[in-house]
Amino acid sequence: MNISTFEDLLLAARQQPEPQRLLLVFAGASLSPEATPAERAAFEAGHGGELEPLMCVDKDPAELQGFAALAAEAEGMGQPWVLVFAAALSGRADAARVDAALQRMVETVRSGQLGGFIPFDRQGQAVQLG
Repeated sequence: MNISTFEDLLLAARQQPEPQRLLLVFAGASLSPEATPAERAAFEAGHGGELEPLMCVDKDPAELQGFAALAAEAEGMGQPWVLVFAAALSGRADAARVDAALQRMVETVRSGQLGGFIPFDRQGQAVQLG
């Protein structure tokens, strides 16, 4: 299945034979103090910057009403996020397994190794990171 929206991810997760937990890391963008004037201008125009994990959560796909509900919940936390990275954890998972997976995911996002996750923008569209 081609996943181009968060709704596609929800549908795919709900169709799996094993139970799924969606692992979500919300990231904000910041600018390095060493940024060049060109990097600053690009950042002010909404491009570039460094991603920093701000908050994370796990969700049962069957209980999640959609991206709009997720985004509203995230907005309520008061963190200015620009992307949400998503992954799935298959099988029955206890709280310790979920917490450990989320912490690994946060550290992986922090290190910039994003290949195993699907990033979504604030509208729930999957994005390609360059």
